[in-house]
Amino acid sequence: MFVVGAVITDAGKVLCCRRAPGKASAGLWEFPGGKVEADETPEQALAREIREELGVPILVGDLVLRATTPVDGREIDLACYWATLQQDAPAASTDHDDMVWLPIAELMSLDWAKPDLTAVLRLIAQEPAETSD
Repeated sequence: MFVVGAVITDAGKVLCCRRAPGKASAGLWEFPGGKVEADETPEQALAREIREELGVPILVGDLVLRATTPVDGREIDLACYWATLQQDAPAASTDHDDMVWLPIAELMSLDWAKPDLTAVLRLIAQEPAETSD
């Protein structure tokens, strides 16, 4: 299954969403997004899914990572893209019961869904190390 996720950034933090009860991978954290339909590009699918789930328009940026992860006997092909909000931050989500904004360095404090964990690890590896004077 081909799905897309948005690494939405604002003021140096990333939007993380927890899957709601009754949803697949309930209670686990993910980047918001969803399935790519046959008639759309990944970027179009991502913009549509974020409008549907979060009620906000985004500007889709560069690809962060595309990776395939086995989950419950099927392959999840996840493409994560950088994204920026085109209006105020979302207040609620149709698919999630909690949303938090975290710096990349703190992403591992959450319990991530397997496909998204690969993207989280990539983000952390690419994040410049903080130095103290």
